[in-house]
Amino acid sequence: MIELGDIFRDHGAAYLRKYSANMLPSHIRAIEAIAKCRTGELGCHIDICQHCGYSHLFFHSCCNRSCPKCHAGNTQKWLEKKESSLLSVPYFHVVFTLPSELRLIVRSNQKELLNCLFKAAQYSLFKLMRDPRFVGGTGTPGMLAVLHTWARDMNYHPHLHCLVPAGVISNDGLQWLPIKKKRFLVPINILSSIFRARFMKIARKALPGVKFPQSVWSKNWVVYPKPFEKGGQKVLQYLARYVYRIAITNNRILADKDGKITFKYRNSRTGKCKKMTLPVFEFMRRFLQHVLPKGFHKVRSYGFLAPKYKEIVAFIKTGLETSTGNTIAKSQRTDTGKYFRRCPKCKIGTMVVVAHIFLTKKSILYVRPPP
Repeated sequence: MIELGDIFRDHGAAYLRKYSANMLPSHIRAIEAIAKCRTGELGCHIDICQHCGYSHLFFHSCCNRSCPKCHAGNTQKWLEKKESSLLSVPYFHVVFTLPSELRLIVRSNQKELLNCLFKAAQYSLFKLMRDPRFVGGTGTPGMLAVLHTWARDMNYHPHLHCLVPAGVISNDGLQWLPIKKKRFLVPINILSSIFRARFMKIARKALPGVKFPQSVWSKNWVVYPKPFEKGGQKVLQYLARYVYRIAITNNRILADKDGKITFKYRNSRTGKCKKMTLPVFEFMRRFLQHVLPKGFHKVRSYGFLAPKYKEIVAFIKTGLETSTGNTIAKSQRTDTGKYFRRCPKCKIGTMVVVAHIFLTKKSILYVRPPP
């Protein structure tokens, strides 16, 4: 199977020779890290099964947040942590999308305008959720937002996926106030208009020297809320896939032949799988444009889903589960602690690290026992 690391190892050096002078440091780091991932350059360690004695040489990961092979354990931990704080209430999956006229400007000013996207989405949604016509009283809403910058064909398409509980917590932190209508959060047209006006206001303030096209005012900005009456687990599972990776997975890459990369994607309109073939440098360019600047947070919590409301959410959660008889069974709870790999041979024992192997600057292998 062709992997992204194989493509970067074969073509990364040539890409850097041609374009490195105009590339962001985060893009250069991504190429170098993914090319070295799971190879001898990052070292390895030896695992031995405590039960059957089976040994395995395991090459180290690059841990770059754009790598499609890393972070399986981190993704599972993130998912379990967020699931433990879910309330037993209906949720909405809300998507905020920027129009195509702004994509090139956003790509050239990622830090400033992607921050504006988060702020505008939070402001517009909370403004309407605090309206007593939709919730029945003022309070604190909650929102978990995850940034995506890609379409399925890897073109640049910045948008937010948001997990939103269908209600607010009262200002005294003692009551849960649900929305008035079961499958209706807030009016979409009004939400879209507020989102558009707020984004343009703070974007112009953040980048006063940039001229934004007037055509953005003549079209509706796509905002799409979808209700999930049985809780937010399904939305969380979708978001978790892309918290620690971007754009494309290795199983979608089909071929690397004659300087061209073929990959598959699903058409969002028809739902059918299609194939696309791109020159290798164009494929790499499309992938790298989704590598975010260093230190940029692509996952953000707002309202009562922010960390400072942790104790209040736990109190409300206990009250809701007690009143509805919806307490989660102990068998469904998971105490992750440390992640241990099960032996692939006997399926009984766990693999324990017995030695680390590193490559020194003089290309000499040396073995170090674990601490």
